[in-house]
Amino acid sequence: MTLRKKIILFSSVFMFLAIVISHTAIYFLFNRTASNGEIDQLSVQTDAFVAAVSQSNSTSTETMRDLLTAYLPANGIIRIIDETGNNVVRSQTKSSQYASLEANYTTSETSRIVQDDAGSNYAIIEKPIIWENGDIVTVHVANKLVYLDETMRTLTYVLLFSSAVILIPTIIASIVLSRFLLTPIQKLKDTMQRNIHNKNWQKIDMERRYKGENWEKIDVEKRSRDEIYEMEITFNEMIDSLKENFEKQEAFVSNASHELKTPIQIIKSYAQLIERQGKSRPELLDESVGAIDSEADRMQKLVEQLLLLAKHKNENKKQEVNVREVVEQVIQTIQNAYPKRRIQLDAENGNYEIYGNIDQLKQIPYILIENALKYSEEDVLVSMYSDAEKSFIQFKDFGEGIGKEEQEKIFDRFYRVDRARNRETGGTGLGLAIAKEIIETHGGNITVESEVGKGSTFTWELGQNHKQ
Repeated sequence: MTLRKKIILFSSVFMFLAIVISHTAIYFLFNRTASNGEIDQLSVQTDAFVAAVSQSNSTSTETMRDLLTAYLPANGIIRIIDETGNNVVRSQTKSSQYASLEANYTTSETSRIVQDDAGSNYAIIEKPIIWENGDIVTVHVANKLVYLDETMRTLTYVLLFSSAVILIPTIIASIVLSRFLLTPIQKLKDTMQRNIHNKNWQKIDMERRYKGENWEKIDVEKRSRDEIYEMEITFNEMIDSLKENFEKQEAFVSNASHELKTPIQIIKSYAQLIERQGKSRPELLDESVGAIDSEADRMQKLVEQLLLLAKHKNENKKQEVNVREVVEQVIQTIQNAYPKRRIQLDAENGNYEIYGNIDQLKQIPYILIENALKYSEEDVLVSMYSDAEKSFIQFKDFGEGIGKEEQEKIFDRFYRVDRARNRETGGTGLGLAIAKEIIETHGGNITVESEVGKGSTFTWELGQNHKQ
């Protein structure tokens, strides 16, 4: 059963039950109130008859008949019976059908509503009086509730009509409400299905995939900011996030494939060259082996950095780390590897402790110092200082520098300022992206200041989990 049908069915059944309960209560309450009113009215009439009998100086048959006739109900019977159930005086009635009503001898006043075989209701009053001979007899007065039956019949029609009047608009309102509620949900469902269908990537050309043209969002209508509106906005934000992440993934896979394809092609070309001419031209061997070894090293470095990206995302082992000690260890290691280059450390006193993964944090100075050595022939200056709230580590080189238009892109994966130059120096375009990702994972930030021809300064701001 669809949600639309459930809403209509639930609201209709709920309203139907509410109508049945309320109208049934109204019917029986009105019937009881009206019946009590009829009984009270008949009781007053009976009391008046008893008072008239008491005031009468004669209980002769003629006098009693006159009194019975005078107090005879419009649609009933009046009679006086003794303890044997026989009429003391001939009963008075306008219709013989009323004579079949049961009359009970009683020594106490009673009142009740009875129903005959035809379904007609009667109000009956039975009241004892003392007869002239001292015996106790019972005055029996019954009146057919003609107007009450007609009124209850009319009330039944009114309640049925009002039930229809209430129930039909309720059904219509539930249909309208379900449409109002479910139309945007249906739009959301259709949009989701189209997005799922559009994910059949094999049938979508690469250009559309890269541009994200196959991602569909909901056209949010201007209306009150209710939960459905918020759901549509949230869905569109989710689509934007998925689109952005997918585009990054597509770009990453594409660039990684490209970066791996180039050295593979070079290695293959030199291998074919050796196969064709290596025996006749031995001088090609050294060149080919050197090129193959260089490209293999570059491939190995690229794969290691790709694995590093995946590894540090899943690595949750953290501890208190003194970043100053980490930087000093990295500088010592790199200095030993580059004895002809000078790496100067200028560190102010301060608290450089951070809660994080030490293996990941070591990658940051490695990447930034190696970049500085790679793209500069001058010394590299590492500065560490603190202010009242934060601590900073700067890596400064005096190389060619980076243009302003490219400074925002250098942290993107595989982006290289000068692809030809970086290929010669073995760069993959992943180092700064890895450093930035590790820093941000630890709650920090990295910025660059550079001027073409004067060098670059990378500033690592320790994260919010920095121990103050």
